[in-house]
Amino acid sequence: MTSPLVVSAGVNIREVLRRSGLAPKKSFGQNFLDAPAICEAIARACVPDAEVEKYPVVEWGAGLGSLTESLIPRAKNLIAVERDRDLMPVLEELFKDSVAAGRLTLVEGDAQAFPLPGEPFILAGNLPYQITGQLLRRATEHRHHLVRAVFMLQLEVADRLCAKADDDAYGALSVFAQAAFTVKRLRKVPPGAFVPAPRVHSAVVTLEKRSDAIDETEAFRKVVSAGFGARRKTLRNAWAALGPRELLERMAAAAGTTLDARGETLTPESFARASYILAAQVPARDSTDADPV
Repeated sequence: MTSPLVVSAGVNIREVLRRSGLAPKKSFGQNFLDAPAICEAIARACVPDAEVEKYPVVEWGAGLGSLTESLIPRAKNLIAVERDRDLMPVLEELFKDSVAAGRLTLVEGDAQAFPLPGEPFILAGNLPYQITGQLLRRATEHRHHLVRAVFMLQLEVADRLCAKADDDAYGALSVFAQAAFTVKRLRKVPPGAFVPAPRVHSAVVTLEKRSDAIDETEAFRKVVSAGFGARRKTLRNAWAALGPRELLERMAAAAGTTLDARGETLTPESFARASYILAAQVPARDSTDADPV
């Protein structure tokens, strides 16, 4: 990623890497974003003008600091987490003034484990493909304090996040994300915007906290996961392990459908209504003694 030094000196990412004696690491899935306009668009999506300096921002994967640079003037304070220790000296040099002023905290650590704020905050990052799922899970787990998240993702993953019921890309990931957030694709990003250029297109997505977010209970997770456990199977088969036939029929009715439907036709709200029925059951009771609908 670019940085204040890179911009002011008019050089590109390759030059920064050359001067630092570094190279992108395939093991870390490093593709450094080298597109100032895109970084600025991400920063504005993270922190709109009306919210400048209102919330702390956590950046997952600072890289060489291109997005970091754009976020610093907009965040109340910025915590940039980077797990590649070889990049830390470069970041510390590039942003020494912002660190000294208390505007930026640089942390060498793993985004999957770094503690997130216990107050309203914003997340940003260019997520490596191999841990995208884990980081999205972390975001949903912290939805109660998360104001919004803006991520750079592979286009395929972005499409899955934004997909609606009955779309080909719609799946469990879509449901879990949309249960907590309003998800929108901000823009597509071509491979040429990165160094090195990946083999796939990317996209920027925004996840805005829902005021009517669906609680991700154990029952909700079970109903959604089972619903997509074997695509194209009817709910009669997909939900079979969740309980007796009578219970499944009640769940389907609550979801506004029948057991002949497929999981990919249900909205997050439909899954939630089905999960309420599952959660309300008393495991010790025989299905023949169940209360009438």
